[in-house]
Amino acid sequence: MAVLIPAIGACKFDSSGERRLAERLEQKLDSDYLLWHNVPVGPKQAHPDFVVIHPRRGALILETKDWRIDTIAKATRQYFEIHADGGLKTIVNPLAQARHCAIQVVNALDRDKQLVHADGPHQGKLIFPWGYGVVFTRITRAQFEAAGLGEAIESHLAICQDEMLEATDAEAFQQRLWDMFPHAFGKALSLPQLDRVRWIMFPEIRVGDQTGLFDTNSDAEEETDLPDIMRVMDLQQEQLARSLGDGHRVIHGVAGSGKTMILGYRAQQLAQAAVSKPVLILCYNEPLAVKLQAMMAAKGLHRQVHVRNFHKWCRQQLVAFGQPIPAQSQRMFDQMVENVIRGVERSQIPSGQYAAVLIDEGHDFQPEWFKLVVQMVDPSTNSLLVLYDSAQSIYEKAKRQKFSFKSLGIQAQGRTTILRINYRNTRQILELANKVAKDVLTPDAADDDGAPLLQPITCGRDGKAPIVVKLPTLRDEVRKVAELLADSHAEGHAWGEMAILCRHYELMHACAGELGRLRIPYQVRLKSGQYDPLANTIKIMTMHASKGLEFPVVALPAIGEMPQENEDASEEARLFYVAATRATHRLIVTSSGTRTFGQIVTTPD
Repeated sequence: MAVLIPAIGACKFDSSGERRLAERLEQKLDSDYLLWHNVPVGPKQAHPDFVVIHPRRGALILETKDWRIDTIAKATRQYFEIHADGGLKTIVNPLAQARHCAIQVVNALDRDKQLVHADGPHQGKLIFPWGYGVVFTRITRAQFEAAGLGEAIESHLAICQDEMLEATDAEAFQQRLWDMFPHAFGKALSLPQLDRVRWIMFPEIRVGDQTGLFDTNSDAEEETDLPDIMRVMDLQQEQLARSLGDGHRVIHGVAGSGKTMILGYRAQQLAQAAVSKPVLILCYNEPLAVKLQAMMAAKGLHRQVHVRNFHKWCRQQLVAFGQPIPAQSQRMFDQMVENVIRGVERSQIPSGQYAAVLIDEGHDFQPEWFKLVVQMVDPSTNSLLVLYDSAQSIYEKAKRQKFSFKSLGIQAQGRTTILRINYRNTRQILELANKVAKDVLTPDAADDDGAPLLQPITCGRDGKAPIVVKLPTLRDEVRKVAELLADSHAEGHAWGEMAILCRHYELMHACAGELGRLRIPYQVRLKSGQYDPLANTIKIMTMHASKGLEFPVVALPAIGEMPQENEDASEEARLFYVAATRATHRLIVTSSGTRTFGQIVTTPD
């Protein structure tokens, strides 16, 4: 069975015939075929009915018409006259529509030197075939020929109703598709080449480091240099992102599985749907909220999409609707939430304020927070998305507990998805993180309405082994971290691509002092408002504050001091796992203590 994107249950078909064709393509084609229905394609973001790609066969653009034979009054190679709304309507020949879209795509693809023949008789041409055609879902082949439609559309470029029946032989159906190609030269596309095709054809699924997560410049004609490495969502991520519909949905995903990327795609789609109410993105960590907000602003979506960390959102609700603001105290944040809950219960704070609510890092949320947030979704859209990973639950450890989403008002039974593959980290970085946290990352099961703990699976991306250094003193560690980060900068990493993640504030100040001595630009994040994701500075922050972020180069100093007195070693292992998996390319770990935890990190297998 072929892979259809979006999933067939999420496709918006214009006709029953279009749906039948989707079913036939999915059922009659083998698993190495990729199908897209009505998604924006190429530099001009055209919307062909179907795109079919096979690594050996090539790419095909299909236009679908659900006309009956008596719908067509006249057909030429340039235009069709059809009976519509009680009169005649002139439209472009559907084959010309398909051809125009295909040529736009080809013109974008053949700019990529890795996708064209470098020499020989086909120099400068795509290394794989491409074609286009029309599918008439209510016109038989006999009717097609009797009406002389072959004068307007070559017979081999059309598939008719009786050639796409459920009983049609799969091989015969495939042959009809490949008869649409004008030639058959070319070799099988490699996986990297297929990713390049998807990168160019579908700008929405492009992936960079998190700094460019939503920078999906769709105007390929303005791009002068194509990158050597083109990263795109994998097929499961793309199918999931494009298939998310209204209703309540939960995605359980391991660290680095692309949860935030999918959330960003969903927020953009919702914002572009011209809804009358804003979309709300909530998370726990303030730095993550700042990061997401900057990304939405870069896409010009800051008016339609509001990004807040949970407690800031609570305070804004209290201010906006004249509710009591708690005084400064140890319980201030808890009281703030309680005041919002009471305000909603008394109808002093309105429910249904948002067209959709998207929750990132949902494992940081307490049960009563979910109950509150569910009420903020407009019942007419009922759109709620929760992203969750129990392995990264590093706050409120005493309250970590089993629960069902249904008990919190989240109706996601049958609409939950699990993402197990880690794409963010190299295999070497993930292996070290898993080694330290293996005792707390034991996978457990949960029913469809629970929150399972998942073991990450590496995508296999190789990189440099983490630099793990044991030194005599903490002072030596701080100096070594600064030295290694300076080396990374000399090798081409910008200062803004680096972070030092610390367990305690004292260590943050020590690192800042050393970077200042060396005149290396840095930014210390001690409290809310002190994080600028766009600044070209090394970010110094706590491990807790880093959750949800990622950096190409990450340093974790003073691991030998974990855990400190009265700290739980298992919780520290979980925290190390979260901090280590912030690194996408290079991880630096230093230690100078003698505690068992530090020995686990620094001792080779």
